[in-house]
Amino acid sequence: MGVVWNVRLTVLLALLVATVAGAVPVLAGLPGGQIPWLVGTVMGLVLVVVVVVNDLRHRRFGVDIIALLALAGSLLAHEYLAGALIGLMFASGQLLEGYAERRAHRDLGALLDRAPRTAHVRPAAEPDVLRTVPVDEVSAGDLVVVRSGEIVPVDGRLHDDGTFDESALTGESIPVSRVAGDMVSSGVVNVGPAVAALALRRADASAYAGVVKLAEHAVATSAPVVRLADRFAIAFVPLTLIVTGLTWWLSGDPVRALAVLVTATPCPLLLAVPVAVTSGMSATSRRAVVVKDGATLERLGKVNTALMDKTGTVTEGLPKIVDVLTAPDADAMTVLGMAAAVERYSPHVLATAVLRAAESAGAPTMRARDVLDRPGVGAEGTVAGRRVTVGRLPPPEETWPAWTRAAERRVELDAAGVIWVSVNREPVGALLVRDSVRPDATRTLSRLRAAGLRKLVLVTGDRSEVAQDVAALLGFDEVLAGCSPEGKVRRVREAEPGSVTVFVGDGVNDAPALAAADVGVALGARGATAAVQVADAVLTDDRIDRLADAVEIAGRARWIALQSASVGIGLSLLAMLAAGLGLLPPAPGALVQELIDVLVILNALRALIVRGPLRLPERTTEVITRFAAEHPKLTAARTAVRRAADQLSSGDIAAAEPAIRQAYRLLTEQLLPHEHAEERELLPALAPLVGGTTGTAVMSRAHAEIDRLARRLQRHLDRPGPLSPDEVDDLRATLYGLDAVLSLHFAQEEESYFALAGPVPAA
Repeated sequence: MGVVWNVRLTVLLALLVATVAGAVPVLAGLPGGQIPWLVGTVMGLVLVVVVVVNDLRHRRFGVDIIALLALAGSLLAHEYLAGALIGLMFASGQLLEGYAERRAHRDLGALLDRAPRTAHVRPAAEPDVLRTVPVDEVSAGDLVVVRSGEIVPVDGRLHDDGTFDESALTGESIPVSRVAGDMVSSGVVNVGPAVAALALRRADASAYAGVVKLAEHAVATSAPVVRLADRFAIAFVPLTLIVTGLTWWLSGDPVRALAVLVTATPCPLLLAVPVAVTSGMSATSRRAVVVKDGATLERLGKVNTALMDKTGTVTEGLPKIVDVLTAPDADAMTVLGMAAAVERYSPHVLATAVLRAAESAGAPTMRARDVLDRPGVGAEGTVAGRRVTVGRLPPPEETWPAWTRAAERRVELDAAGVIWVSVNREPVGALLVRDSVRPDATRTLSRLRAAGLRKLVLVTGDRSEVAQDVAALLGFDEVLAGCSPEGKVRRVREAEPGSVTVFVGDGVNDAPALAAADVGVALGARGATAAVQVADAVLTDDRIDRLADAVEIAGRARWIALQSASVGIGLSLLAMLAAGLGLLPPAPGALVQELIDVLVILNALRALIVRGPLRLPERTTEVITRFAAEHPKLTAARTAVRRAADQLSSGDIAAAEPAIRQAYRLLTEQLLPHEHAEERELLPALAPLVGGTTGTAVMSRAHAEIDRLARRLQRHLDRPGPLSPDEVDDLRATLYGLDAVLSLHFAQEEESYFALAGPVPAA
């Protein structure tokens, strides 16, 4: 690449020197000016011959042939100035095209240059030894140590807390903190102290390896010189020759015919399209999207149908505890703390969800003894002298208390999973589990529709009720649930005639559909290597909104390419007409064509300019992060409100009153101070970014409604004496209303505001 660039630059400078050297004596009225121009014409002819021969070797026939004919005609007609200008024009176009190539190769090649070659491994048999081995020798299960400043060589699970620069994959320059137990992707840089991580897969099967392979393909392919002009060459070249011949025949002047050839050379399509496409590839790579080649970018700019996998694509792909239901006499935080104590050393994926929920909610830390896994039942251990089981309900079913029936119905209605917590074989709690929708998914689908996509389809192997809930929440047009890999491929191939389909997924089971779609897009941060390797494009960080970035950039690059080519061709045709009428001699015609080419190339380079991601002020980011981290800690207060409403519905107001007072206490001590602080600090910080107070008015209204319902609850509780039966209906409506408003308000804040600063902290 560097050699080719240097050759192009040298040829351009030589042609520029020849053109100027001939102009100086001519302008001074001295002889000898034709000789440098003759040299320039010959140099230009040699350059064009090399390009044309190379095209023919690759079985391409393009409009470069017109430049060849024009230069040959300049020699025969002794119009050496025109020939020198044509050569200069052609060389400048080659250099500008080369600049765009270098820009794309630089952005994509940065991924290749960073690929680690070695890794530090601590053998299990020798824990005090640290060996440096080739990265290909690292196996799943090895303990890898990553020193400060080094690149993580394989996908792993952290043994220690760490801080990482993920900009190579995500484009975000701010370091990200990860805690022990978190996944860390290969390719990111450790910017904190040395950390250890358990390798989850070999280096060649890690996420970064798949991205590197795709980048290698992108750098190696000839995408930057994909020439839309070649598709028109069959018509344009004969047209030019016919116009040239007619001009010569009608005027009898070969110089006028040469002027027609000059103004038709080179066709702006020859330069505008590859420059715009290459610039688009460079722009997508800077937004954490690696595109395989120019043809992929062109197809991505025309997509009108999107099929998207659910789990791990529009959802986070990790189970989360979304609610804690308890027996009437149990405390939600205590139940969560006991469950976490038993699950602390369990390898089950749901154990991680329990531990995260307990930590985020601030549940009491407890210790479990004599922990064991009971197949078909769950994990069991002794906590504070009581035998705690986390998993399924103990049989027989007839012994289950009445509250569990309501909990089971809630699980069914919420299309959630459930983890039961029992103490001494008595059920005390139910942890509702669900794969949460990505906070940036709603905005992504809205942007895709704005970019021109007409149909959005959710494709999943999950249950229909779960898929329907997710689809309704995000606004998909169609849902395909219970779908096998074969079914996904079949649905891709059943797309409407003429539609351009993109399939988005991250799992091994998505690989066939990714390969079958017009454009396959894989999520590379946590996606399976098989998916990454067959995809046409990869989102290199764990954000689905990068898909909207890629579609918008591709569409804009394609539009700029067509715009540049159309305008350039129109201007060239006008110049050809003027030359045919004798109004534009060869030398001025060459200058006019040079101006046209420069204009269309500069316009095509606009594809490099992409509106950057929203950059939040540091203070605003800190405020958002702080309030986002508080949301999971308010689980106890939100759970208490729902629990009080449920207990009130049982009909025993005396038994429900303590729960109602507990809910009000948590509201006033925890939740309301949080909402008031948001009103004072968060919303003013965000107002300049979302259109002023008008943009934050919805959230302010929600705060006011939460305050109103809390005051209504207070008025009930401030009345002397116990709660009376005539208050039940209003109390129940107030509590359920609070629960509904809080659920909606929290979701809106996480999607609209907290997602601006990155992923919402896990609950």
